[in-house]
Amino acid sequence: MTDARTTPDVDIAARIDGARRAVEALHAQQATLDAIGRAVVDALAAGGTIYTCGNGGSSAQALHLAEELIGRYRADRPARRAICLNADVTALTCIANDYGYDAVFARQCEALLTERDVLVVFTTSGRSPNVLRAMEIARTRGATTIGLLGRDGGPAKALSDLALVAAGDESAFIQDAHQVVLHLICEYVETMP
Repeated sequence: MTDARTTPDVDIAARIDGARRAVEALHAQQATLDAIGRAVVDALAAGGTIYTCGNGGSSAQALHLAEELIGRYRADRPARRAICLNADVTALTCIANDYGYDAVFARQCEALLTERDVLVVFTTSGRSPNVLRAMEIARTRGATTIGLLGRDGGPAKALSDLALVAAGDESAFIQDAHQVVLHLICEYVETMP
């Protein structure tokens, strides 16, 4: 039995309500969600690759999207081309050691991206220097940039061909909305022949 004097005081209802509000706010961005889903499908249909990246919790979401595209979401279907730029620890540490942490995604984009590809970035602030540099390189390579952002979108909003800015100022709630978005992207991909 837990001693009530040492039990943390967590407002469960407030946490659930915050997540619900962030997700419900996506209703106002349905046209953007549709454009994002279609851009991913069009790139894959043209033989392109979906690249993803992010930091911290956003890196987990970037990895989640890539693995869902390669593996499967709900239905059996052909594997889709996807690479998470924060998944290769040897590349990350090599690049960080030689060029600095701000270059960990940009250097990979420089080597890999083509005009057929899409870079999907996850950033709750829209201000992560390594993500911004990746987006800048993606643009020079002719790739489509999709920003799954938060707060006011930060500088990443202007670097996004398509930007979805999740409502709220708290990273956890922004990531709750991003989780729904990445699953919606999977829904679009599963409509492909």
